[in-house]
Amino acid sequence: MPEPEAYLNGRFVPQSAAVLPVYDAGFVLGTTVAEQLRTFGGKLFGLEAHLKRLANSLAIVGVNPGIELDTLGQLADELAGRNHRLLDAADDLGLCMFVTPGVYPTMVSPGDYAPTICMHTFPIPFRLWADKYEQGESLVTTDVVQVPGNCWPVELKCRSRMHYYLADQAARRIDPQSRAVMLDEAGYVTESTTANIVVYRSGEGLLTPPRTKILSGISLAVLIDLAAGLGVSCQERDLRPDDLAAADEVFLCSTSPCMLPVVRFNQRPIGRGVVGDLYRRMIDRWSQSVGLDIRAQANLFRVRA
Repeated sequence: MPEPEAYLNGRFVPQSAAVLPVYDAGFVLGTTVAEQLRTFGGKLFGLEAHLKRLANSLAIVGVNPGIELDTLGQLADELAGRNHRLLDAADDLGLCMFVTPGVYPTMVSPGDYAPTICMHTFPIPFRLWADKYEQGESLVTTDVVQVPGNCWPVELKCRSRMHYYLADQAARRIDPQSRAVMLDEAGYVTESTTANIVVYRSGEGLLTPPRTKILSGISLAVLIDLAAGLGVSCQERDLRPDDLAAADEVFLCSTSPCMLPVVRFNQRPIGRGVVGDLYRRMIDRWSQSVGLDIRAQANLFRVRA
């Protein structure tokens, strides 16, 4: 099979050639801002919203990428088109775009250096969550907390995610099939590792942590719009772990799986401990909005050679 391509610093290159020097600041300091997208039917979803968030992250860290974001979006569309042709027509891609300040000056000779800009794709790894659409996800709290907002703004989407890695390790020591819930220093729920958390209570509708305390996800916005179309309201307020435990349903939303149900929290069932009715209605609405059956696609491509 032909090799996929990547975009690196102004050129499309074979993906194996998309390499960065070990002295890039993205490696040395972890100063990398990034966005991850996916395609539906080979077309990138929510590209404009992702580019807007990328621009905000770049402004926060003070990096000028030297390219118009509209141009970067056009290049992303082109890269997705080139690489989607290498897949089964019914399959889809993840696309990652990231920017670093470029080389770390302590490790190189003086010179004119530009930021690093890279985009690459990968077949969506449906095998990692295909069964969770029906079986549900399990969450636990750990001693690893969310990065405080006075370290960097919550709206900055960056690759500095050691806390996610450590939290999920701790979660799996408690329950091997679980992932971690990130609490802040005051004990309020912020998010799960790599996903926004949404609570549903029949008497209140959807509940999310305040937007001022979380990275506002593109998929979270989609979920809230879909819920509104079903007549389900959404409000923001501080959530304690007890709010998850007492919920009728809990959802995770993130780019690739879109939306997953949570059926266990701290090793106890949420609601009846099975995938709830609102989840099924909403994932069906999501499927209708993108023109394919999200759960069926995941099952079709869950096993890859």
